[in-house]
Amino acid sequence: MLHTKRNVAKRNVAIIGATGAVGEEMLSILEERNFPVGKLFLYASKNSAGVYQKFHDKNVLVKLLNEEALDDFDSIDIALLSAGTEVSRTLIPKMTERGTVCIDNSNAWRMDPEVPLVVPEVNYEDLVHYSQKNIVANPNCSTVQMVQVLKPIHDTFRIKRVVVATYQSTSGKGKKAMEELSKQTIALLNQGEIHVQEFPHQIAFNCIPHIDSFLENGYTLEEMKMILETKKILHDPSMQVTATCVRVPVFGSHAEAVTIETEQKASAQEIRELLSQTKGVKVIDDPSQNLYPLNTLTTGTDETCVGRIREDISTPHGIALWIVSDNLRKGAALNAVQIAEALASEFL
Repeated sequence: MLHTKRNVAKRNVAIIGATGAVGEEMLSILEERNFPVGKLFLYASKNSAGVYQKFHDKNVLVKLLNEEALDDFDSIDIALLSAGTEVSRTLIPKMTERGTVCIDNSNAWRMDPEVPLVVPEVNYEDLVHYSQKNIVANPNCSTVQMVQVLKPIHDTFRIKRVVVATYQSTSGKGKKAMEELSKQTIALLNQGEIHVQEFPHQIAFNCIPHIDSFLENGYTLEEMKMILETKKILHDPSMQVTATCVRVPVFGSHAEAVTIETEQKASAQEIRELLSQTKGVKVIDDPSQNLYPLNTLTTGTDETCVGRIREDISTPHGIALWIVSDNLRKGAALNAVQIAEALASEFL
């Protein structure tokens, strides 16, 4: 086990990737939830370093993250990273050796057996293993919202199989992707020229069944993340999971159509009541009043919303439902801050 810092009331915190969509959300949520920040360190690439970010009415300089900056980590307790897989693979070992606990939002460490992959409402107890490498992995945004709903159902009725199709917003790919959707939409409405850069095809008025790279088995990396991460978080390698991940032309929140098959028969009403009592989950499910989760309702909120709960008529033990959550908040930044809160209050 690696060295960790002594217990103090306030924690020195770093955000790596501070000027990106998730990094900015992390900063906002730290302030919003009044996290006990001692000194705040912000880092970005050379394209963004040198600007200032506001935190509790103070301007904090965003520094370039390079080898020199690593000396700062002798005094940094917790680092929140959202700077990509390569940065995380390269720099996290250098940070953890200096005693910093890293909460990583990339895919770099999620499947490492010595690194806990945590959604606090689902597998809080796994945080006890953080000190094996001084790393906690933040799951993929689409996985986070799905396992929040699956966990209580699995505990009660035992899930055998999960089939999910995602409808993922452009914010999941970052600011430039959101700008591309906006520019393409404006261009199309004005008979202008369409420029494609962030996606493999035009995203405006289109759906693209392609997120991340394709693998030899025909799945994309995004789909395999959901499959493998779900099994790890729920501690059930026997669970059968399949996914199709689709990018859709909306700015915020990811939606998912999920069908599950359980060992024990569950009615729609039983599932509805169970999820109504689940922390972090909000049931919006009254089709007679056109009430069900929507991207426009969930963007900017903390809850993962679920509705359209119904029994699957194609199988005796099937349940179908619709899940929507703000991918920048619960899917990334909020989940990371909740992990930091748990570490600061109970584990460090």
